[in-house]
Amino acid sequence: MTLPEGQTTFDRVVMSVGEPLRAALDRETTGYGAIIPQAGLLGDGPGTGVIWFEDGIPTGARHTGTGRTGSEALADIAETGPYRVRLVAAEVPQSLGQAAELAPGAPAEQVAGDSDLAARTRDAATREGPVGDARELDAVEAFLADEEKIDAIQRQAAAEARKRAAEWGFETVDEAGAEPPATAPESVPPATAARKDPDRDRRRAEDSGSEAG
Repeated sequence: MTLPEGQTTFDRVVMSVGEPLRAALDRETTGYGAIIPQAGLLGDGPGTGVIWFEDGIPTGARHTGTGRTGSEALADIAETGPYRVRLVAAEVPQSLGQAAELAPGAPAEQVAGDSDLAARTRDAATREGPVGDARELDAVEAFLADEEKIDAIQRQAAAEARKRAAEWGFETVDEAGAEPPATAPESVPPATAARKDPDRDRRRAEDSGSEAG
């Protein structure tokens, strides 16, 4: 397994894996820790244990010698120290980071035997979800608060609507949303032309009677 390159933030021989696990949690490291157990330091070890971190929280594990993942990989390195541990801050390729899921407190419990660190890690993992959601919400609120961006989007949408309407032969609306005034008829008969004279028929009848007399 080829590990991604990155910035080494911890590289030393330790008696307990708890020290680098605590360092990763404190620094909110995203990357991995490569753990070479005592046998490996003597040159006859079967491989290296790798723990993946996201914001300092262990998320997966794999053992390069046995090929096992998750808690089984931790069992392959859970032996008496010393250990050579290297923490690397790096972007974890999805194909590597998708090692079998690992309970956040498992490395501290199984490898370091540190129940307090395990509890602290689980607590941090519990808080991480709401914090991530809050960050996304803040980003949305900041965008909605940017009036210039919203205005630009509205202008672009209006321009696109006018363009489509012109292509399809429809009348368009202006940016304020008002419809254009309807075209008035070329000629409108005077209002009086449609009204009847109420005295006209009476005068005609009187005139007809006078002539007959």
